[in-house]
Amino acid sequence: MNPDDMHRLMELLQGGPVAVLSGAGLSVASGLPSYRGQNGEWLHSRPIQHQEFLSSEAVRQRYWARSYVGWETIGPARPNAGHLALAALEQAGRVSAIITQNVDGLHHKAGTKAVIELHGSIARVSCLGCHEPYPRAVVQTWLRDLNPSLPHQHARAIKRAPDGDAHVDEATHQSFVVPPCPACGGILKPDVVFYGDGVPRERVAAAMHAVEQSAALLVVGSSLTVYSGFRFAQHAHRLGKPVAAINRGVTRADPLLNLKIDADCGEALGLVVGELAAWERSTC
Repeated sequence: MNPDDMHRLMELLQGGPVAVLSGAGLSVASGLPSYRGQNGEWLHSRPIQHQEFLSSEAVRQRYWARSYVGWETIGPARPNAGHLALAALEQAGRVSAIITQNVDGLHHKAGTKAVIELHGSIARVSCLGCHEPYPRAVVQTWLRDLNPSLPHQHARAIKRAPDGDAHVDEATHQSFVVPPCPACGGILKPDVVFYGDGVPRERVAAAMHAVEQSAALLVVGSSLTVYSGFRFAQHAHRLGKPVAAINRGVTRADPLLNLKIDADCGEALGLVVGELAAWERSTC
């Protein structure tokens, strides 16, 4: 990050608490891949569609087989320097809320308090019938018990997506046993927003309010290609609030940005945390 970008980012964070909108690029350093390349191109296979999951047992088998393997990456993932820097900025009063498009739970693991999980959390599962909640780690044990021959397939998971969707053999999908809800026998679904479904209105309202109460919006690790995130950049711009981004490559909001830093999220945020701490010590 060049000195001018550092100075402008420092000014942004010193102008009052900012809302942060984070995306998959922030979690790359935690071992989770990004959805898109630097030019915005999609890097993975076609994602599960909401209506397909609801209507097709075969699609549910495909989802849970791939998620079972992918959980081995996303479940143990730890926060990286970027997550920790944002938690430190929140503690210092520089960040008012984090609106995250990620379902990996790493902001919570880093210690951030004010997190709006726009697309939900892969760590939670609930029944579509009785709405009984279950920890994802518990569901993982059920899947393992029902599919004892699967562990040898793990090496064939050649690619994983940021939501834990792993590429496994087609035969695995067809034979995979998915448990019903223990309480009512209903369909179990992760508490994430699938493609084709809408973000719950109360979450959108909470995120909009966070933007309205902030001095600026800082986008971290997101191309904002999907409208569910882009709308918050639009909203901040309409309100006349500065919009900045730290992201490798293009973003959909580039024409709206007051500051664009094409750099690694963790490195840039770590640097600015150090500079702000040094500035505060010098002014004491």
